[in-house]
Amino acid sequence: MDNKIPLVTIGIPTYNRANSTLSNAISCACNQDYSNIEIIVSDNCSNDHTKEIVTGFQDERILYFRQDSNIGPNRNYNFCLEKANGNYFLLLHDDDLIDSDFVSTCMKEADYSTKYAFIRTGTRIIDKNDNIIQEEPNEVYTNDPIEMFAAWVSWKTSFYLCSTLFNTKALKKIGGFKSKNNLFEDGFAIIKLSNNNPIMNIIDIKSSFRKHVGQRTNYANVLSWSEDFRIALDMIYLQDTLNRKEIYQKGMKLFTRVSIHQFARKIKNPIKKAVAIVFVGKYFPYYYWPNSPDISLKSRFARLAAKLLFNNRKCLLH
Repeated sequence: MDNKIPLVTIGIPTYNRANSTLSNAISCACNQDYSNIEIIVSDNCSNDHTKEIVTGFQDERILYFRQDSNIGPNRNYNFCLEKANGNYFLLLHDDDLIDSDFVSTCMKEADYSTKYAFIRTGTRIIDKNDNIIQEEPNEVYTNDPIEMFAAWVSWKTSFYLCSTLFNTKALKKIGGFKSKNNLFEDGFAIIKLSNNNPIMNIIDIKSSFRKHVGQRTNYANVLSWSEDFRIALDMIYLQDTLNRKEIYQKGMKLFTRVSIHQFARKIKNPIKKAVAIVFVGKYFPYYYWPNSPDISLKSRFARLAAKLLFNNRKCLLH
């Protein structure tokens, strides 16, 4: 290890991925061209041969831990953070990837300083076969949190754990990865840490987020996601009520659409789907709902039902 440059910890929480993506995740961590790295693998009581996969790398930088029982995804994330000794910490899911120069790019752009609350790069979206679905540069051209949030609600950047290097001490200080429903932990951490702390945005794509059937986000409860999104937007607004009103309004419209189109409409049962769409109104008032000419008749009824049921639901601007 080179003690003249910051130590970076790569935490890999894993569960039953020995026969699929775990080896690739560990390999891309081991193959970083940055010299001062430690790798923590936390096995969430897998029933496959995860231990053999990890120990087979024979890399002294790897620290392997096995949980006695499954402690759930979020607690496993924070276990990795708890064990981290680095100045910076990357949470790398066992099915995601980082480029060989991910860490060195972040450190070089930060001039090897440990003052930043987090450092973010762009992200590519890949499928189960590593094919590129979409490339998402981090189109935030300043290190101003307001500009970052403005880009976020305008689809110019997205929050992914695999492309965010967190300041370990600062992340531990805010309690690690957590949100109300433990679904939007990365967003909550970024929002909290951006408040009165220097941040670094890098446009280059240096990581890969894997999108595939079976990801826990695909089966998450619609209302839980909606609630986490709403709380996140409230947190942004409360940090600066004067300058972030436009961001808040755009965010409300954005996450109303996301809650309905990306989550509620994936429910196969038509009755449960209709109920889920209506109850999005519990967190996003009807006046932020999509109202385009091509909106379906069913969606119009859902919007009306949400208006009648949750008309008294207030947001911070009303």
